[in-house]
Amino acid sequence: MKIRLENIAIVLNEPHFPENIGAAARAAKNMGIRRLTLVNPIDCDLPRILKMATHGAEDVVSAMEIHNSLEDALAPFAHVVGTTARIGSHRQSVRDAAQVARELVGITQKNQVAILFGTESRGLANEHLKYCDTLVTIPTADFTSINLAQSVMIVAYEIFRAASEDRELFVPRLANKRELEGMYSHLEDTLVKINFINPENPEYWMMNIRKFFSRLNLRGRDIRIIRGICRQIDWYCHKRKI
Repeated sequence: MKIRLENIAIVLNEPHFPENIGAAARAAKNMGIRRLTLVNPIDCDLPRILKMATHGAEDVVSAMEIHNSLEDALAPFAHVVGTTARIGSHRQSVRDAAQVARELVGITQKNQVAILFGTESRGLANEHLKYCDTLVTIPTADFTSINLAQSVMIVAYEIFRAASEDRELFVPRLANKRELEGMYSHLEDTLVKINFINPENPEYWMMNIRKFFSRLNLRGRDIRIIRGICRQIDWYCHKRKI
């Protein structure tokens, strides 16, 4: 079993410079990844993008998707790998890109995977991490800042290396982000009703719940079971009020 590169997309969240978009498209194409998604780009000057992408990656640029929100962009994906240089209490443990790439071999067989990159100046903010199933970092020396396109190339290279390996793995079709976000929204409403989480700042309390479920590789039927439990709790809470 080999990694399915056609099921992997590079997602750039709010990129600032067209040149970085073009260079990222070229880097992705170099490593066999042909899907590029932009989220609310600050400047999407096509001639400047194509100049850096060169003729070789023109097809990647012409087929790239553009979305206004990160949630919409990630909706079709069952697994999201976030890239970060920062480590903090709100960030799950970061891992090595090569290790994560090897794990994608099984996941990509039946699932769409997004490799998510943040802005050039700030990277991924804490608010974006709720969509990530795992985080990767690129080790550096004293200077930790890496150009966006360089980051795309390094991570895509590790994925390409994993694509050359043949492994016997099986991962079922996982729930996509559209299904998961519907479940999280329903779960948040239910947990507020029963006072399990603080209604003043539910997103903060939901972060640990998201981390827990992200480790379970939930399938569509799992989502239906969890939402069914929420509906039953909602019904009982409504009945008690009557």
